[in-house]
Amino acid sequence: MDYRNELRFGSFITPANQDPQQTVELAVESERAGLDLVTFQDHPYQPRFLDTWTLLSYVAARTERVSLAPNVANLPLRPPAVLARAAASLDLLTGGRVELGLGAGAFWDAIVSLGGRRLTLGQAVQATREAIGVIHSAWGRGPARVEGEFYSARGAKRGPEPAHDIGIWIGAYKPRMLELTGTLADGWLPSIGRMSTEELSDANARIDDAAVAAGRRPEDVVRIANLAGPLTPQTVPQWVDQLTVLNLTQGFSTYVLPGDERAGLQIAGQEIAPAVREAVAAERG
Repeated sequence: MDYRNELRFGSFITPANQDPQQTVELAVESERAGLDLVTFQDHPYQPRFLDTWTLLSYVAARTERVSLAPNVANLPLRPPAVLARAAASLDLLTGGRVELGLGAGAFWDAIVSLGGRRLTLGQAVQATREAIGVIHSAWGRGPARVEGEFYSARGAKRGPEPAHDIGIWIGAYKPRMLELTGTLADGWLPSIGRMSTEELSDANARIDDAAVAAGRRPEDVVRIANLAGPLTPQTVPQWVDQLTVLNLTQGFSTYVLPGDERAGLQIAGQEIAPAVREAVAAERG
């Protein structure tokens, strides 16, 4: 199952604050290595981390080409109306280089410690649904008025409008969140190590069915994979095989690889990405 979307490769960099400039340099190195995307996890309650949105904004000013995204934004601690305007503003400032990963929430004790609300799984799904409505409303992509249990937009002025159609990518694993992804999201962003091959196939089918039921095409939901493992010259063949198979059998087209080592970034951008593109092109051709 290949949805034939454009292949893209990115880095997953820990937003460590022990040496802030080193964290930023890893993002700059990602661009130098030829990668297409730089992402940072978002855990505002983690004292060892820089604030993710501040970091993304700083990195945006230090780079020229790569797309930037939270992987994934902590929705319970980032009000969607404000998040929408932050994303749109940074997209305008970068000329269209921002994507928006969203997470419904985890580590609820830590979220509550910063003033967030503890939600059940069902509540988190509904809150994410409403948040997407609020974000779309701010960007002019949906109704101006959103009435929800968790998030609402009543009489808020729209804008700013992003420089491009920012993709909303959902980190989803459970059935209801997968169905929400197929219905409303622009991308599915799981961590591959958490799912078996059978679970990936089942999740893809659930997303596809939800997309079709909503009048969308399955390929409209880009599949983005977070991956882990050593990036060394010896592991390049395994990476190329794994990513090619993920594309041809599971439809993944954007790959986010470990980004905390400069040598690994070079291997990802200069060796793995070209080889996977060549292998997939041969199969598609």
